[in-house]
Formats: sequence, C-alpha cells, structure tokens
Amino acid sequence: MSRWRKGAGAARRMVAEVAAAGYIGGIAGLAQATGVPYVLFPELGALAHDVFTRPWGTWARAPVLLVVTPAVTAALGTLIARTMAYGVPSVLLAVAAAMLVIRLLRSPIAPAISAGLLPVTLDVTSWWYPPAIVVGTAVLAGLSVLVRRAVPPPPAPMPTADLIDDLIEMPPADYSWVPYFLGFLVIDAVLAAAAGWRFLLFPPLVVIGFEMFAHSAICPWAERPLRLPLACAATAAAGLFFVRLLGAGPTAAIASMAAGIVVLRLFRFRVPPALAVGLLPLVIDHPDGRFPLAVGICPWG
Repeated sequence: MSRWRKGAGAARRMVAEVAAAGYIGGIAGLAQATGVPYVLFPELGALAHDVFTRPWGTWARAPVLLVVTPAVTAALGTLIARTMAYGVPSVLLAVAAAMLVIRLLRSPIAPAISAGLLPVTLDVTSWWYPPAIVVGTAVLAGLSVLVRRAVPPPPAPMPTADLIDDLIEMPPADYSWVPYFLGFLVIDAVLAAAAGWRFLLFPPLVVIGFEMFAHSAICPWAERPLRLPLACAATAAAGLFFVRLLGAGPTAAIASMAAGIVVLRLFRFRVPPALAVGLLPLVIDHPDGRFPLAVGICPWG
C-alpha cells in the first residue's frame, strides 16, 4: 500500500510539474503576443512550481498576496530605476524597499524581492512593468484557487519536507539575521558594480540569500554550499541554450522550465528560485555565455 501511495504521489507531482511548465509556456506566449516581455516575470517559474506541486503550501494559500506583493515591489523598483543609476545604493535601496513591503504586508512571497530588484538590474524604467507582473501573478493566483479546490489537503501529520518548505516560505519571525544578509548584499553589489557585470548579483540570488539567512536553521540549501551554485549555473546554462536555439518564446520557456526541473531532480535539490534563474535569459537583451558564468562564480554567501 505504501508503495502504491508513493507511486501515486510521484505521478501527481509529475502532472503538477507538467502543468507548471505549461503555465510558463502560456505566459511566455502572452508576453510574445503583447510585446511586453516582463509579463513573463522569471520568478513565476519558482512560484508556479510551488503552487502546482504544493497546492496547500504557504505560497498557494496566499493568492491575494501572491498578486499584491510583487506588484508593489515592482512599482518601487521601477521608481528607483527611473531615478537612480545602477550601483550599490540603488541595489540596496531596491532590496530594502522590497523587504519593508514584505514585512508591512506580512507576506510570505519572498520572490517579490526579485520583482523589485529586476528593474534596477536590467534598467527597466517603463511603468508597464508592474501591471505586466500583475497579469502573470493574477493568472497564477486564480489557478492556485482552482487547483486547491480539486486537490484534497495533505494527510496529517504533514511530511517533513512539506513542513520545512512551509516554514521557509513563511515571513521571518525576527530580523536578527539582517546584518549578515546586508553584508552579503554589499559585497556582491560592490563586486557587480566594480566589474560591470550585473549578474554577479542576479535577482533570484537575493531571494535565495533572503530565505537562507532568514531561515538558516532549517533551510536545506544552506548546508549545501557547493551544490547550490552548480545547480543554478546549470539552470542558467540550460535557459541560455534554449533561448539561443529557439528564441525567447513559449517553446524556449517550456524547455527551460522543464530543464530546470530535471536539474533539481538530478541534484536532489528543492530550491524554487533556481527555476527563475533558468528563465532569466528570456528577458535579458542578447544573453550570452557570460550569464551562466556569472551565476556560477558569484559569491554565494
């Protein structure tokens, strides 16, 4: 019986991962059709994977905040990008503003930090950026409600892995870790600005660092300092490969998402922001081999 349940659980997870990749493909198609590339906000990969595979997880159970939090941080990030040049002050201000929004809203949506930093990193100054993010997150929030109605809640007691994921996605209980996180940000931002290589501090890395420092006692990737950069470099390389091969469209988005899922399975790793890394080449102008190289060699906290 236990083997049957395990097999059924694996099948459900595979279906959920296919659904997540299909959703990303649909959003990429919408971005291509409208000519607004940031409808495909890269962190949608992380959010979609978690929402579909864990429909009763922390992110899936907060559909309103799933839409509101990234929208607010995106607006603040756009404002910063419009008024400040790229550099350490603008990076720190974008991250600090996003963290303040998360704290004030008591939001579990840590990927919203990436939404606030991405305009600063990529010089996105259009006010269409925040509404574009709302489109993708609103569709995902609606799907999360539908999936939760169709899928029964997990049995009690909750599996340890799901419990850990829920705790990592919860808002931080305290902020005593902030000075260490700030130190990591400053070092990385200084190196990125000095080298002129902005992706030494790519937006999903900040989300990874935030969750790692905020939940250091239980974060699974905090104990794997070598496996984490390798996994992210692999997803970055896969995303670049498919964009160069297929163009920045739905097929490349689906392939990049699928490749990211395979990478995390091979590494036996659950770190949703790594999926966002694989989707970044779809919104970067003329991505090249420097992107996965920067991902792999950046200082990983």
